[in-house]
Amino acid sequence: MITAMKFSTVAALALVAAGAAQAADCPIKVGVLHSLSGTMAISETTLKDTMLMLIDKQNKAGGLLGCQLEAVVKDPASDWPLFAEKARELISNDKVDVIFGSWTSASRKAVLPVIEELNALYFYPVQYEGEESSKNVFYTGAAPNQQAIPATDYFLDELGVEKFALLGTDYVYPRTTNRILEAYLKSKGIAEEDIFVNYTPFGHSDWSTIVSDVKALGADGKQVGVISTINGDANIGFYKELAAQGVSADDIPVVAFSVGEEELSGLDTSNLVGHLAAWNYFMSAEGEANAEFIKEWHAFIGDEKRVTNDPMEAHYIGFNMWVNAVTAAETTDVDAVRGHMWGQEFPNLTGGTAVMGVNHHLSKPVLIGEIRADGQFDIISSTEPVPGDAWTDYLPESAVLESDWKDLECGMYNTETKTCVQLQSNY
Repeated sequence: MITAMKFSTVAALALVAAGAAQAADCPIKVGVLHSLSGTMAISETTLKDTMLMLIDKQNKAGGLLGCQLEAVVKDPASDWPLFAEKARELISNDKVDVIFGSWTSASRKAVLPVIEELNALYFYPVQYEGEESSKNVFYTGAAPNQQAIPATDYFLDELGVEKFALLGTDYVYPRTTNRILEAYLKSKGIAEEDIFVNYTPFGHSDWSTIVSDVKALGADGKQVGVISTINGDANIGFYKELAAQGVSADDIPVVAFSVGEEELSGLDTSNLVGHLAAWNYFMSAEGEANAEFIKEWHAFIGDEKRVTNDPMEAHYIGFNMWVNAVTAAETTDVDAVRGHMWGQEFPNLTGGTAVMGVNHHLSKPVLIGEIRADGQFDIISSTEPVPGDAWTDYLPESAVLESDWKDLECGMYNTETKTCVQLQSNY
């Protein structure tokens, strides 16, 4: 009788322990919200495939909290309002535990009020304009101080650029980034008349006039440089027009913030050699971790010609940090997981360690790469990991703001008034 009681007690305790360890409904559902059609499919389809690879690898390693992971994929079709609709479907209908998605800031801004209303977690893997910190978003791509500002410094200090053409797609990321860069350039002594700003719609294809205008900037003999925040398949026409008009990197260097290996893989890059891109990862980075990641990617996708890129690494870091936070929290509960994300560390594929700050931004190394004839990049400049700033120092209304979700419990804290300002997410 005593033996039986002991056995039943042990069994009950084991069941309780197993329940505590699992602490999640199986399967654990992971939302994947990337455009698989439309103008942004050129960049986002690969990110969907990256998430499927990461989920598959985690499942083969035993899953998470005793559960397998299940990817729930939605195609918002490069339609920003549709991102919001699909995010609501993922959270309310599909009951996902987390969402990884978006490329453009327009799509992220569309999703923001939905995830805040429904208290969901969203991992955003692409460089962006900053000026935001939501308790529901973890920004694993670069903020301006981790990409745009260092790239501009490289133009100023290393290439002697004296006139700047800021060319962007017409939406929030290029407009806000260029507003920051205009203020930064003026603080560096660049005259307003030496800063040319132009915006074009998504999918823009006729670049002849704009490239001619950029060439005309250098008529006085000053060195011109292009800072490109052009997104999606519009880049194909832009680079083809540069080549058609005989513009080389020696004549007018271009540094791009949204062009990586994936975008170049469909181009004849022989005429683009020497132009630049600023990211936090390049496929050409040496090291065992990156070599293993590339090997896993090729095996999963079944094509050794497929490239890797910066937002893929951002998803890789963000996903693994989320897995580790869920493991530490012993639950997929959003508030519990959020608390375990602060201070999460995970190795970068380029070396060093990424750390998640209390402002929901990663520390990241800044890399500048030069386009090679094979569509890869020679890394010509790199830094130690730089903590991401949610709010820029170069706009007066932002310079007084601080983000700290751990101690201040605020993403928009005014250091002068000592008050927390409500972020307006209904863009």
